[in-house]
Amino acid sequence: MHFKLIIALVDDDKTQAVIDAARDAGSTGATIIGNARGEGLKPTKSFFGLSLESQRDVLLFLVESHLSRSILETISAIAHFEDKPGTGIAFQLDVEDAVGVSHQIQELTQIVEQKL
Repeated sequence: MHFKLIIALVDDDKTQAVIDAARDAGSTGATIIGNARGEGLKPTKSFFGLSLESQRDVLLFLVESHLSRSILETISAIAHFEDKPGTGIAFQLDVEDAVGVSHQIQELTQIVEQKL
């Protein structure tokens, strides 16, 4: 079985909605890294040195490669990445090898077979 790592940087108020939607699309879980900061095309605004930006979370999804594009598009739709700038980004990377996922492979095999 081949995996991809989807990395999504989302506003913290959208984290749970993104995780729930990714799970509905075939993800079996996520790792959340909280309180990340980022800057896009325009610098962030500040007031007397205090940042006015919202906090972001980094979400890591290790997903089966046949499901990855659908999960990535679902994340984008739920987080509104294409609707307005500054809402976050998501991308996927090939995973050469992974351990600790053998308990998920049986369930993933059934999900992938249903989707294909």
